[in-house]
Amino acid sequence: MNRIGFLVGLVLLALMGAASTLFVVDQRQVAVIYALGEIKEVITEPGLKVKLPPPFQNVVFLDRRIQTLDSPDVRPIFTAEKKSLVIDWLVKWRVSEPRQFIRNNGTDIRNLETRLAPVVHAAFNEEVTKRTVGGVLSRERDKVMQDVRARLNDDAKAFGIEILDVRIKRVDFVANITDSIYSRMRSERQQVANQLRSTGGAEGEKIRADADRQRQIIIAEAYRDAQKIKGEGDARSSAIFAEAFGRDPQFAEFYRSLEAYRAAFRNKGDVMVLDPSSEFFRAMRGSSSTAAPAKK
Repeated sequence: MNRIGFLVGLVLLALMGAASTLFVVDQRQVAVIYALGEIKEVITEPGLKVKLPPPFQNVVFLDRRIQTLDSPDVRPIFTAEKKSLVIDWLVKWRVSEPRQFIRNNGTDIRNLETRLAPVVHAAFNEEVTKRTVGGVLSRERDKVMQDVRARLNDDAKAFGIEILDVRIKRVDFVANITDSIYSRMRSERQQVANQLRSTGGAEGEKIRADADRQRQIIIAEAYRDAQKIKGEGDARSSAIFAEAFGRDPQFAEFYRSLEAYRAAFRNKGDVMVLDPSSEFFRAMRGSSSTAAPAKK
Protein backbone atom coordinates (compact mmCIF):
# COMPACT_ATOMS: atom_id res chain seq x y z
CA MET A 1 0.00 0.00 0.00
CA ASN A 2 2.81 2.37 0.84
CA ARG A 3 4.34 1.71 -2.58
CA ILE A 4 0.99 2.41 -4.32
CA GLY A 5 0.54 5.63 -2.40
CA PHE A 6 4.02 6.69 -3.29
CA LEU A 7 3.38 6.01 -6.97
CA VAL A 8 0.11 7.95 -6.86
CA GLY A 9 1.93 10.87 -5.27
CA LEU A 10 4.56 10.80 -7.96
CA VAL A 11 1.85 10.78 -10.65
CA LEU A 12 0.08 13.72 -9.01
CA LEU A 13 3.34 15.64 -8.75
CA ALA A 14 4.06 14.90 -12.40
CA LEU A 15 0.60 16.09 -13.42
CA MET A 16 0.94 19.24 -11.35
CA GLY A 17 4.35 19.89 -12.86
CA ALA A 18 2.98 19.35 -16.37
CA ALA A 19 0.07 21.67 -15.66
CA SER A 20 2.46 24.40 -14.55
CA THR A 21 4.62 24.03 -17.65
CA LEU A 22 1.89 23.78 -20.30
CA PHE A 23 -0.30 26.68 -21.40
CA VAL A 24 -2.56 27.51 -24.34
CA VAL A 25 -2.21 30.67 -26.42
CA ASP A 26 -5.55 31.85 -27.81
CA GLN A 27 -5.61 33.36 -31.29
CA ARG A 28 -6.94 36.59 -29.76
CA GLN A 29 -3.97 36.86 -27.39
CA VAL A 30 -0.23 37.36 -27.23
CA ALA A 31 1.72 35.39 -24.61
CA VAL A 32 4.74 36.94 -22.88
CA ILE A 33 7.05 34.61 -20.90
CA TYR A 34 8.89 36.11 -17.90
CA ALA A 35 12.00 34.67 -16.26
CA LEU A 36 12.78 36.32 -12.90
CA GLY A 37 11.09 39.59 -13.98
CA GLU A 38 12.75 39.69 -17.41
CA ILE A 39 10.92 39.14 -20.70
CA LYS A 40 12.31 36.01 -22.30
CA GLU A 41 9.91 35.30 -25.14
CA VAL A 42 6.87 36.71 -26.91
CA ILE A 43 4.57 34.10 -28.46
CA THR A 44 2.12 35.29 -31.12
CA GLU A 45 1.19 31.96 -32.68
CA PRO A 46 -1.85 30.22 -31.10
CA GLY A 47 -1.65 26.67 -29.73
CA LEU A 48 -0.31 24.57 -26.84
CA LYS A 49 3.00 25.91 -25.52
CA VAL A 50 5.60 24.81 -22.93
CA LYS A 51 7.53 26.81 -20.33
CA LEU A 52 9.46 26.17 -17.15
CA PRO A 53 7.41 25.86 -14.00
CA PRO A 54 7.15 28.79 -11.59
CA PRO A 55 9.06 30.51 -10.16
CA PHE A 56 11.52 29.98 -12.99
CA GLN A 57 9.11 31.23 -15.66
CA ASN A 58 5.68 32.90 -15.70
CA VAL A 59 3.38 33.78 -18.57
CA VAL A 60 1.27 36.88 -19.10
CA PHE A 61 -1.37 37.30 -21.83
CA LEU A 62 -2.11 40.51 -23.75
CA ASP A 63 -5.23 41.10 -25.83
CA ARG A 64 -4.20 41.54 -29.47
CA ARG A 65 -7.65 42.64 -30.68
CA ILE A 66 -8.51 46.20 -31.69
CA GLN A 67 -9.24 48.37 -28.67
CA THR A 68 -11.30 51.58 -28.43
CA LEU A 69 -10.34 54.59 -26.34
CA ASP A 70 -13.12 57.15 -25.83
CA SER A 71 -12.43 60.69 -24.69
CA PRO A 72 -12.54 60.52 -20.88
CA ASP A 73 -13.31 64.20 -20.24
CA VAL A 74 -14.71 67.29 -21.93
CA ARG A 75 -11.92 69.82 -21.57
CA PRO A 76 -12.44 72.80 -23.92
CA ILE A 77 -10.17 73.46 -26.88
CA PHE A 78 -9.75 76.95 -28.35
CA THR A 79 -9.96 77.56 -32.10
CA ALA A 80 -8.04 80.16 -34.12
CA GLU A 81 -10.93 82.56 -33.38
CA LYS A 82 -10.53 82.00 -29.61
CA LYS A 83 -13.81 80.10 -29.50
CA SER A 84 -14.10 77.24 -27.00
CA LEU A 85 -15.11 73.86 -28.38
CA VAL A 86 -15.70 70.52 -26.68
CA ILE A 87 -14.67 67.60 -28.90
CA ASP A 88 -15.86 64.07 -28.19
CA TRP A 89 -13.43 61.67 -29.92
CA LEU A 90 -12.43 58.02 -30.10
CA VAL A 91 -9.21 56.23 -31.03
CA LYS A 92 -8.91 52.67 -32.38
CA TRP A 93 -5.63 50.96 -31.44
CA ARG A 94 -4.03 47.55 -30.83
CA VAL A 95 -0.84 46.13 -29.39
CA SER A 96 1.91 45.96 -32.03
CA GLU A 97 5.07 45.56 -29.89
CA PRO A 98 4.32 43.48 -26.78
CA ARG A 99 7.77 43.99 -25.25
CA GLN A 100 7.59 47.78 -25.61
CA PHE A 101 4.01 47.79 -24.40
CA ILE A 102 4.85 45.91 -21.19
CA ARG A 103 7.98 47.98 -20.51
CA ASN A 104 6.02 51.24 -20.70
CA ASN A 105 2.55 50.27 -19.48
CA GLY A 106 2.79 46.95 -17.67
CA THR A 107 0.21 44.31 -18.47
CA ASP A 108 -2.92 46.35 -17.66
CA ILE A 109 -4.51 48.05 -20.68
CA ARG A 110 -6.03 50.67 -18.39
CA ASN A 111 -2.54 52.02 -17.69
CA LEU A 112 -2.06 52.61 -21.41
CA GLU A 113 -5.43 54.36 -21.77
CA THR A 114 -4.68 56.64 -18.82
CA ARG A 115 -1.41 57.74 -20.46
CA LEU A 116 -2.71 57.86 -24.04
CA ALA A 117 -5.79 60.05 -23.41
CA PRO A 118 -3.79 63.24 -22.57
CA VAL A 119 -1.61 62.66 -25.64
CA VAL A 120 -4.68 62.44 -27.89
CA HIS A 121 -6.17 65.58 -26.32
CA ALA A 122 -2.90 67.46 -26.87
CA ALA A 123 -2.86 66.37 -30.53
CA PHE A 124 -6.41 67.62 -31.03
CA ASN A 125 -5.49 70.86 -29.29
CA GLU A 126 -2.57 71.41 -31.68
CA GLU A 127 -4.75 70.84 -34.74
CA VAL A 128 -7.88 72.69 -33.65
CA THR A 129 -6.04 75.88 -32.61
CA LYS A 130 -4.93 76.26 -36.25
CA ARG A 131 -8.48 76.21 -37.62
CA THR A 132 -11.73 78.12 -37.36
CA VAL A 133 -15.01 76.84 -35.93
CA GLY A 134 -16.43 76.38 -39.43
CA GLY A 135 -13.37 74.39 -40.47
CA VAL A 136 -13.57 72.04 -37.48
CA LEU A 137 -17.32 71.55 -37.86
CA SER A 138 -17.44 70.90 -41.60
CA ARG A 139 -14.80 71.89 -44.15
CA GLU A 140 -11.67 70.49 -42.42
CA ARG A 141 -13.17 67.88 -40.14
CA ASP A 142 -11.59 64.94 -42.01
CA LYS A 143 -8.26 66.76 -42.25
CA VAL A 144 -8.25 67.30 -38.47
CA MET A 145 -8.71 63.56 -37.87
CA GLN A 146 -5.98 62.67 -40.36
CA ASP A 147 -3.50 65.13 -38.85
CA VAL A 148 -4.22 63.95 -35.31
CA ARG A 149 -3.65 60.35 -36.37
CA ALA A 150 -0.33 61.34 -37.99
CA ARG A 151 0.75 63.03 -34.75
CA LEU A 152 -0.20 59.99 -32.68
CA ASN A 153 1.69 57.54 -34.88
CA ASP A 154 5.06 58.74 -33.53
CA ASP A 155 3.90 58.66 -29.91
CA ALA A 156 2.27 55.25 -30.41
CA LYS A 157 5.64 53.60 -31.08
CA ALA A 158 6.83 54.52 -27.60
CA PHE A 159 3.72 52.87 -26.14
CA GLY A 160 4.17 49.72 -28.23
CA ILE A 161 0.82 50.17 -29.99
CA GLU A 162 -0.48 50.94 -33.47
CA ILE A 163 -3.06 53.69 -34.07
CA LEU A 164 -5.64 52.40 -36.54
CA ASP A 165 -8.17 55.21 -36.64
CA VAL A 166 -9.09 58.54 -35.07
CA ARG A 167 -12.66 59.82 -35.19
CA ILE A 168 -14.52 62.92 -34.03
CA LYS A 169 -17.90 61.84 -32.68
CA ARG A 170 -19.28 65.22 -31.67
CA VAL A 171 -18.25 68.87 -31.65
CA ASP A 172 -20.10 71.30 -29.43
CA PHE A 173 -19.64 74.67 -27.84
CA VAL A 174 -18.87 75.09 -24.17
CA ALA A 175 -22.06 75.22 -22.10
CA ASN A 176 -21.53 78.76 -20.80
CA ILE A 177 -21.41 80.24 -24.31
CA THR A 178 -24.01 78.01 -25.95
CA ASP A 179 -26.90 80.22 -24.85
CA SER A 180 -25.22 83.38 -26.14
CA ILE A 181 -24.48 81.69 -29.48
CA TYR A 182 -28.07 80.51 -29.80
CA SER A 183 -29.27 84.01 -28.93
CA ARG A 184 -27.02 85.47 -31.61
CA MET A 185 -28.27 82.92 -34.11
CA ARG A 186 -31.88 83.77 -33.24
CA SER A 187 -31.07 87.48 -33.59
CA GLU A 188 -29.49 86.91 -36.99
CA ARG A 189 -32.44 84.83 -38.18
CA GLN A 190 -34.84 87.46 -36.83
CA GLN A 191 -32.91 90.15 -38.69
CA VAL A 192 -33.13 88.15 -41.91
CA ALA A 193 -36.85 87.57 -41.33
CA ASN A 194 -37.45 91.30 -40.73
CA GLN A 195 -35.49 92.15 -43.85
CA LEU A 196 -37.55 89.69 -45.87
CA ARG A 197 -40.77 91.12 -44.42
CA SER A 198 -39.60 94.67 -45.25
CA THR A 199 -38.68 93.65 -48.78
CA GLY A 200 -42.01 91.88 -49.17
CA GLY A 201 -43.88 94.92 -47.84
CA ALA A 202 -42.06 97.22 -50.25
CA GLU A 203 -42.80 94.87 -53.15
CA GLY A 204 -46.44 94.71 -52.03
CA GLU A 205 -46.72 98.52 -51.96
CA LYS A 206 -45.08 98.69 -55.38
CA ILE A 207 -47.53 96.14 -56.79
CA ARG A 208 -50.52 97.91 -55.22
CA ALA A 209 -49.35 101.31 -56.52
CA ASP A 210 -48.89 99.88 -59.99
CA ALA A 211 -52.33 98.27 -59.82
CA ASP A 212 -53.91 101.57 -58.71
CA ARG A 213 -52.12 103.41 -61.53
CA GLN A 214 -53.34 100.89 -64.07
CA ARG A 215 -56.83 101.15 -62.60
CA GLN A 216 -56.83 104.94 -62.97
CA ILE A 217 -55.52 104.63 -66.52
CA ILE A 218 -58.19 102.08 -67.41
CA ILE A 219 -60.95 104.21 -65.84
CA ALA A 220 -59.69 107.35 -67.59
CA GLU A 221 -59.47 105.59 -70.93
CA ALA A 222 -62.93 104.07 -70.43
CA TYR A 223 -64.38 107.49 -69.51
CA ARG A 224 -62.71 109.05 -72.53
CA ASP A 225 -64.11 106.37 -74.81
CA ALA A 226 -67.54 106.66 -73.18
CA GLN A 227 -67.59 110.43 -73.61
CA LYS A 228 -66.47 110.06 -77.18
CA ILE A 229 -69.22 107.53 -77.90
CA LYS A 230 -71.74 109.68 -76.03
CA GLY A 231 -70.71 112.77 -78.00
CA GLU A 232 -70.99 110.85 -81.23
CA GLY A 233 -74.41 109.62 -80.13
CA ASP A 234 -75.56 113.11 -79.18
CA ALA A 235 -74.30 114.47 -82.48
CA ARG A 236 -76.08 111.69 -84.34
CA SER A 237 -79.25 112.29 -82.31
CA SER A 238 -79.13 116.02 -82.98
CA ALA A 239 -78.60 115.35 -86.67
CA ILE A 240 -81.59 112.99 -86.75
CA PHE A 241 -83.76 115.52 -84.86
CA ALA A 242 -82.67 118.33 -87.14
CA GLU A 243 -83.43 116.29 -90.23
CA ALA A 244 -86.83 115.23 -88.86
CA PHE A 245 -87.77 118.73 -87.73
CA GLY A 246 -86.65 120.17 -91.06
CA ARG A 247 -89.07 117.94 -92.94
CA ASP A 248 -92.14 119.02 -90.82
CA PRO A 249 -91.65 122.22 -88.77
CA GLN A 250 -95.21 122.14 -87.35
CA PHE A 251 -94.73 118.60 -86.05
CA ALA A 252 -91.38 119.63 -84.58
CA GLU A 253 -93.02 122.54 -82.79
CA PHE A 254 -95.78 120.26 -81.53
CA TYR A 255 -93.22 117.67 -80.32
CA ARG A 256 -91.27 120.33 -78.44
CA SER A 257 -94.49 121.52 -76.78
CA LEU A 258 -95.22 117.95 -75.63
CA GLU A 259 -91.74 117.67 -74.23
CA ALA A 260 -92.27 120.94 -72.37
CA TYR A 261 -95.59 119.68 -70.99
CA ARG A 262 -93.93 116.44 -69.87
CA ALA A 263 -91.24 118.33 -68.05
CA ALA A 264 -93.68 120.82 -66.49
CA PHE A 265 -96.29 118.32 -65.28
CA ARG A 266 -93.88 115.60 -64.12
CA ASN A 267 -95.10 115.58 -60.48
CA LYS A 268 -98.79 115.29 -59.63
CA GLY A 269 -98.50 117.60 -56.65
CA ASP A 270 -97.09 120.53 -58.62
CA VAL A 271 -99.35 123.60 -59.00
CA MET A 272 -98.94 126.15 -61.83
CA VAL A 273 -100.97 129.33 -62.31
CA LEU A 274 -100.97 130.28 -66.02
CA ASP A 275 -103.21 132.10 -68.47
CA PRO A 276 -104.91 129.49 -70.67
CA SER A 277 -104.57 131.82 -73.63
CA SER A 278 -100.80 132.02 -73.29
CA GLU A 279 -98.42 130.62 -75.88
CA PHE A 280 -97.54 127.72 -73.51
CA PHE A 281 -100.98 126.14 -74.08
CA ARG A 282 -101.20 126.83 -77.78
CA ALA A 283 -100.65 123.15 -78.67
CA MET A 284 -103.56 122.20 -76.38
CA ARG A 285 -105.93 124.68 -77.92
CA GLY A 286 -105.83 122.87 -81.24
CA SER A 287 -105.29 123.93 -84.84
CA SER A 288 -108.04 126.61 -84.79
CA SER A 289 -106.31 128.48 -82.07
CA THR A 290 -103.00 128.29 -83.82
CA ALA A 291 -104.45 129.37 -87.18
CA ALA A 292 -106.21 132.63 -86.00
CA PRO A 293 -103.06 134.69 -85.48
CA ALA A 294 -101.83 133.61 -88.92
CA LYS A 295 -104.94 135.25 -90.69
CA LYS A 296 -104.38 138.55 -88.96
